[in-house]
Amino acid sequence: MTQTSITRSWVASANGHADFPLQNLPLGVFSVKGSAPRSGVAIGDHIFDLEAALEAGLFEGAARAAVEATRGGQLNAFFEQGREARVALRERLIELFKEGSTLHGKIEAQGAKLLPLAANCEMHLPAKINDYTDFYVGIEHAQNVGKLFRPDNPLLPNYKYVPIGYHGRASTIRPSGTDVRRPKGQTLPAGQTEPTFGPCARLDYELELGIWIGPGNEMGDPIAIGDAADHIAGFCLLNDWSARDIQAWEYQPLGPFLSKSFITSISPWVVTAEALEPFRRAQPARPEGDPQPLPYLFDKRDQAAGAFDIELEVLLLTESMREQNIPAQRLTLSNTQHMYWTVAQLVAHHSVNGCQLQAGDLFGSGTLSGPENGQFGSLLEITEGGKKPIELASGEVRKFLEDGDEIILRARCRREGFASIGFGECRGKVLPAR
Repeated sequence: MTQTSITRSWVASANGHADFPLQNLPLGVFSVKGSAPRSGVAIGDHIFDLEAALEAGLFEGAARAAVEATRGGQLNAFFEQGREARVALRERLIELFKEGSTLHGKIEAQGAKLLPLAANCEMHLPAKINDYTDFYVGIEHAQNVGKLFRPDNPLLPNYKYVPIGYHGRASTIRPSGTDVRRPKGQTLPAGQTEPTFGPCARLDYELELGIWIGPGNEMGDPIAIGDAADHIAGFCLLNDWSARDIQAWEYQPLGPFLSKSFITSISPWVVTAEALEPFRRAQPARPEGDPQPLPYLFDKRDQAAGAFDIELEVLLLTESMREQNIPAQRLTLSNTQHMYWTVAQLVAHHSVNGCQLQAGDLFGSGTLSGPENGQFGSLLEITEGGKKPIELASGEVRKFLEDGDEIILRARCRREGFASIGFGECRGKVLPAR
């Protein structure tokens, strides 16, 4: 069912909703006070309780099998079922919630049992994350950071040939709203020859797209680039919190470790590939002189429609701004079209050596900055490593994040003739180090 064939919903708050109109229908795991986590779908200001709906007999056939796979407070089994299950569930949900649905009365009669207000619910991680890989596909970010350390040679020779990534820590991934405890670690103060230990002084955020893996592969069996899109379950927002001073000391020669592993925040709703279909775009052409992807990373269909047009936004809210009733200030407005590699290329590359991917694995895209001021996805870039502090509406200045600062990530998809959809927020507030 195409987006243009989907009309209004009888759920009034869904019509024109900033994030969750009928055309979106992202999946997540939630709980209400006193209940265990369970699967649900965001629609307007409400969450449709899939397990309660299953018990009410609202699903049958392929859609019923799909919902049964969401039970137990984790979506891994549902992710494993792949596209057919997602489509069957999506089509049934649209039938249930479109204006004029014959089941409108039956659903509405059960009130909060089937459609609790999202404001009354707590969100959880949507799946058990066994593995997490963070990539580095935002070429503008890579160049901006590279210029700080290697002005004459910002990109290393391998960047345009291979999707760069590293394995992160899955155990400290948390849903939006989880506080961020300032980490401690070793740093090397300027002009010193020996490190000191203490709280991070250069805490930063990174604006990323999260990619949920659907059906996996057997160990030793690579996923071909032409099949890679079928292994993607959906998307979220991801904040790869970064302790820049700890990172600067520890990253050579093996890369980030304690500077990244203290927490990674994600938005809790999984926006499916089907909801994003109208917002697919051709992968931007590579600049003249750049190498073309090696054959195992190249597919004509992926190049023609493997990218997405998703607007990405970062806002900052400080303690002083809260006290003065000043709204959160936008720091960044970027887009996923600044990705040098497609998500399918990430899947193909990750598995080409025989590495086993599993349903519920999570990828981070890497920081998605644009080429202009106002499009940078980290404070490291915005302040040029702390050399150019930014001034806030409250009169405060920031080089890096201070205790009490809250970072808010948002995303929006827009296209003429189609309903706008969003991802929900990814929030995290910085607390002092222990």
